[in-house]
Amino acid sequence: VQLQASGGGLVHPGGSLKLSCVVSGKSIYSRILMGWYRQAPGKEREMVATAARDGTRNYADFAKGRFTASSDTAKNTLYLQMNNLAPDDTAVYYCRVRWARDYWGLGTLVTVSS
Repeated sequence: VQLQASGGGLVHPGGSLKLSCVVSGKSIYSRILMGWYRQAPGKEREMVATAARDGTRNYADFAKGRFTASSDTAKNTLYLQMNNLAPDDTAVYYCRVRWARDYWGLGTLVTVSS
């Protein structure tokens, strides 16, 4: 199983980015949990958004109203649409999918700076 995240980059404050995470080797439809996490410099990794198999979705408070997580089971891909980005959103963003065990992507760097 491999998770390949992409879509990060440099964006100005107030801008938008859409991250993608292509999953290969196992179907995301059968996952227990999938989602996005981030780790800012000098900080611990934190949850951004998750979606459980039963449809339950959770967003971190900082993500509510700005970020939208989605997925396409036909493409076996997770997405994270991020709007109105702020410098505090600068971090490496990771995708994660849990079946019997957890799998993580390598991460994609998002830098929000003017």
